[in-house]
Amino acid sequence: MTRKPTPSMSDVARLAGVALGTVSNVLNNPEKVSTDTLARVQSAIDELGFVRNRAARSLAAGTSSTIGFVLVDLSNSFFVDMARGAEEVAEEEGMSLLLANSDVLEAKQKRYLNLFDEERVAGILLAPIPGHPDGLQRVRGHGRDVVLLNDSTDAKDICSVVVNNVHGGYLAARHLIELGRRRILFAGGDDSLVPVRDRRIGVERAIAETNGAVSLDVIVTDEVQAKHGREVGSVVLSRAAADRPDGIVAAADLLALGILQSLAGSDIRVPEDIAIIGHDNNRAAWDGVIPLSTISQPGHDVGASAAALLIEEIRQPARHVHKKVILEPSLIARESTLGR
Repeated sequence: MTRKPTPSMSDVARLAGVALGTVSNVLNNPEKVSTDTLARVQSAIDELGFVRNRAARSLAAGTSSTIGFVLVDLSNSFFVDMARGAEEVAEEEGMSLLLANSDVLEAKQKRYLNLFDEERVAGILLAPIPGHPDGLQRVRGHGRDVVLLNDSTDAKDICSVVVNNVHGGYLAARHLIELGRRRILFAGGDDSLVPVRDRRIGVERAIAETNGAVSLDVIVTDEVQAKHGREVGSVVLSRAAADRPDGIVAAADLLALGILQSLAGSDIRVPEDIAIIGHDNNRAAWDGVIPLSTISQPGHDVGASAAALLIEEIRQPARHVHKKVILEPSLIARESTLGR
């Protein structure tokens, strides 16, 4: 199959019988063109199948109206909400958003950062793999503005938007304590996952306030997916009844969902014997047999705030001041802690 040559603006001008500048006005300033001429040029565009080359236009103008967004995990609705918030702000400001999913893979994250760099996007939003913002300094060194989301960096030379994960862990543990739970288990990844580490710190703070009335056990998981939750559930099931927790704080909803799955069909009742709360308000955990209590993160607000910071940096570089925005989570109590 022979590929047809890509029609150019000159081809459109020739077919429509107008000057090249008129075609440019139709594409960029249609209010300057008469109705009849506009219709004639549009007809030529449709007939030829002309598609404007935005990359070439951006290079010629020295500017771009596109923002790249690299997300760590689109299976988690927290990050989907981020994307929606960022898209809304970008659209309001006359910009477009291109979305990429690193899928918790360092190589993919680096590849997408390089791709957006090569495409000369106006700026990049990055929700990185925890502890691995690989490729970040390279694209910034090329003049690309970047804002980090859900990353606990303390760098002063870059903007970031985060959720207060310490407070999130505290809220989760306080909820269980106020329900009368006295043997609490925290399940989550190791300290290299900074948001998970911060949630554990919040849990420890809530436990410390009880002055020994509540105990804390910790199970470290490789990651925070459902399969790792099922492994935690197996450990809990292997213990004698007196050694089991009566409340579990999972560092992520998928981890909590896996724990629920492993306990299903056993003699352990949720929440009568063990109350379980997750973190993220991930939609994947909403509609289970037992709806999951969780700590909700304002993903939409994270994305919107980050996009606003990035656009300000792009458009007002001389006046822009780097800042770290911290947003607060909230408790959503459902059946896995409250019962029916």
